Amino acid sequence: MDPEIASSLAEFVEKVGLLRKDMKQKKEFEKYEARFLRIEQKFSALAELISRDDPDLATALRKAFQMPSTTLAFRNAGHQKKL
Repeated sequence: MDPEIASSLAEFVEKVGLLRKDMKQKKEFEKYEARFLRIEQKFSALAELISRDDPDLATALRKAFQMPSTTLAFRNAGHQKKL
C-alpha cells in the first residue's frame, strides 16, 4: 500500500480509537456500544485483509485502534525529533 495512504488510514483508525476511549471515560459508551461493536467487527475484517499483503501495517492499525493514546504519543515524539 502507498505509504501516504497507509499513514492516513492509521491516523483515521487512531481517531476512532480515541473517540471510543473518550466515550468510555465519559460513561457514554453504553449508549453506542452496539455501534462500536459493529465498527470493531468491520475494522477487524479490514485488518485481516490488509495483513495478507502487509502484516506490519495491519499490526500498526490494530495498535492504533486498541491503544490510540500510545500510538499518538509515539507519532508526536517522532514528529518532535524531526523538528
